[in-house]
Amino acid sequence: MLRFETAGESHGEALVATLTGLPASVPISNATISRELWRRQQGYGRGGRMKIEKDTARILSGVRHSITTGAPIAILIENRDWQNWTEVLPVEAVTDSEEKKKPLTRPRPGHADLAGAIKYNLPEARYILERASARETAARVALGALAKQFLAQFGIEVLSHVLQCGSVRLGREADFGELKALAAKDEVLLRESEVRLSALAGSTDEVVFEFDGDGRYLNVWTRNEALLFRPAHELIGRTLDRNRKPNQRQRHQPRQH
Repeated sequence: MLRFETAGESHGEALVATLTGLPASVPISNATISRELWRRQQGYGRGGRMKIEKDTARILSGVRHSITTGAPIAILIENRDWQNWTEVLPVEAVTDSEEKKKPLTRPRPGHADLAGAIKYNLPEARYILERASARETAARVALGALAKQFLAQFGIEVLSHVLQCGSVRLGREADFGELKALAAKDEVLLRESEVRLSALAGSTDEVVFEFDGDGRYLNVWTRNEALLFRPAHELIGRTLDRNRKPNQRQRHQPRQH
């Protein structure tokens, strides 16, 4: 049985991932892991952090001469942004820089901050915020790349695609060969889709899509427009719709960016 664990904070020094149970003599390509990490950085929701991090996985144990040894595999992914957070997230106790140690007492609506702080009886949200972060998924992607290479030994390939977005659904079943051909061109296709999205928004500015609780498309704003409404929706934990009044059902549903 394969078992994985991850460790590390969003703005900490590094992410660490371990995988146990992978048998010996499985060929492992570090380049394959790096490519999966690159693909992660091209996906939906990427922000300024992606411009800072250039993720590279460093295998610390469990692989020799590109072959697994049967021992636990440990992977390290450094956080380049760590240099800007050394005073906020030091391992050792510090007495200076009080501003950097200022407690984070405003949990983000819809995130794990408040629930985690209550569960573990923590005095602020920083402890949970740093762990319950999308940054942690980089470690999971690296481990997933190992699992993919293991499955490849049995002739198994893993691909995925979108079946439905809101009310728009793919009208036919996609052939695996077709998906594989598209996956081979993902670098080109990702760039092309970004160009089309920018043209649709009428600007190269970032855009914010709004959906209701059932995944139905409601609105699209530029990022600057969305920020105008930020103070209010931070207070109530919901986004505000400037163009329409919610119906009776929507009044009781949070809307999500």
